[in-house]
Amino acid sequence: MIPLGLVVADTEAEGPGRRFALWVQGCPLRCPGCCNPELLPFRGGTPTDPDALVARILATPGIEGISLLGGEPTAHAAGLARVAAAVQAAGLTVMLYTGFTLDALRARGDADVDALLAACDLVVDGPYDRTQPDTTRRWIGSRNQGLHALTGAYDLADPRFHAGETLEIRLVGGEIVVNGWPWKGRGLP
Repeated sequence: MIPLGLVVADTEAEGPGRRFALWVQGCPLRCPGCCNPELLPFRGGTPTDPDALVARILATPGIEGISLLGGEPTAHAAGLARVAAAVQAAGLTVMLYTGFTLDALRARGDADVDALLAACDLVVDGPYDRTQPDTTRRWIGSRNQGLHALTGAYDLADPRFHAGETLEIRLVGGEIVVNGWPWKGRGLP
């Protein structure tokens, strides 16, 4: 089971094209200025079966791929690897946001993390640093973070990766949902 903190089934604020975005509950990191502090505790979230999640994703028309956010997705690598592999096999792309560096994740020797990375097309890596806001790369929180194309699905020279920032605001079941954070100026000391 994957503990989901938030799902936005159709967004353009969490990666290239229209995406199905999944925020997991739980993160071992405590980046100052985290834009999702409510997702830090490992308790909470909605336990979700990976196969049911794949079915829901694949039933969503017009999406280009999924984005995995958190919390920390690699803390739930086993279930998310199943989801990512199935979605990628169906012809969609997978984007992962992680507070760990790609090198550190690969050095772990964790089979579940390795399987998750093997099913990713794009990875944004590194801890969010509120003192280094990135205003030139889209979908990146701070300048210290990297963006890695792990497959040929995307060219990082594509203008979409440098087209400014996107913020979406929705009313869902009487609750305001905002995604696309951090925006310019967010989290500055």
